[in-house]
Amino acid sequence: MIGPDGRFRCPWGNSAPDYIAYHDEEWGREVRGDDQVFERMTLEAFQSGLSWLLILRKRENFREAFAGFSIPAVAAFTEADVERLLGDAGIVRNRAKILTAVSNARAALQIPEGLSALVWRHADPGSPVPKTVADVPPYTAGSKALAKELKSRGFKFVGPTTAYSLMQAIGLVNDHLQDCWVR
Repeated sequence: MIGPDGRFRCPWGNSAPDYIAYHDEEWGREVRGDDQVFERMTLEAFQSGLSWLLILRKRENFREAFAGFSIPAVAAFTEADVERLLGDAGIVRNRAKILTAVSNARAALQIPEGLSALVWRHADPGSPVPKTVADVPPYTAGSKALAKELKSRGFKFVGPTTAYSLMQAIGLVNDHLQDCWVR
């Protein structure tokens, strides 16, 4: 699709100004660092069943509420923190997802090589170049393997589809369409 600036983008990337910025500046770009990968993983889990646009618009609130997604800080959250988050209208107030974020932070602390290194071991630079949205899979063998490894290390809410969304978001795969200017 041609955007308002005359550039061809993946169709979802033209649907709202927030999406244009996210598509053009972030999605599919390399993200490394344990806290940065943890942030994207957590936001992908919160997005499940909701609009990504909602999560994007609340991202700064999430960052504030979750201590900048510092893994040690979130791992130290208590029941009082969970209650605080449940009362925070600036984020998605879902107890299961909040508890998952805390649990996943605790699991991330146990990874000797770090979360970022573990996730990046599953990079798939040789994935096929999608020509249409229909060519973009909901998950891959790589995302299944990543989900399996994360689950074996105690992570929750990281099935193959969520793992694939994370892989797309942080650049482990490049699913910008063939004619997309960002590709």
